[in-house]
Amino acid sequence: MLKNLKKYNIILASKSPRRKELLAMLDIPFEIKVKDVIDESYPADMPVVEVPEYLARIKGRAYSADIKGNDMVITADTVVILDDVIYGKPHDEEDAVEMLMRLQGRTHTVASGVCVATKEKIKSFTVCTAVTFAPISREEAAWYVDRYRPLDKAGAYGIQEWIGCAAVAAIDGSFYNVMGLPVHQLYKVLKEEF
Repeated sequence: MLKNLKKYNIILASKSPRRKELLAMLDIPFEIKVKDVIDESYPADMPVVEVPEYLARIKGRAYSADIKGNDMVITADTVVILDDVIYGKPHDEEDAVEMLMRLQGRTHTVASGVCVATKEKIKSFTVCTAVTFAPISREEAAWYVDRYRPLDKAGAYGIQEWIGCAAVAAIDGSFYNVMGLPVHQLYKVLKEEF
């Protein structure tokens, strides 16, 4: 599939093991390259749903000087949004438990921005998924954080882990987007735009 991509050296610019796993599911060859430090600040007045695509494009621009003629760089950013507030990666275990307690019993939005860049073209997009958590106790949240260590995950949870089975009551949209890469939309863009 995606014979149009054979001319490209595809680079996933992400440390996320979940993004690596999800991109591999599209059955296209790629390598991983990661820059150490990229400024991920954004304008304070930016609508929160626009932030992940903005950050994905910033990450894409950080690699633009390194793009050779046949390189294609894929960057992404995922955030959890509740009450117009962004919940990124927790600072520590206590912060993770507090995030989960704010999310429990409510519906939040997971927004992922993706940027695909070549020498000739940049295409970016955002995918949003609504996730409803059932009520959970602080004890359950603390147990999950202690056992699964979700400190590298936006909103302090991984839907593919215990908490997805025990606490996610409903999902409206892409499951894979909640994991960190909306592969269906990415596949469409790669097939139609490149």
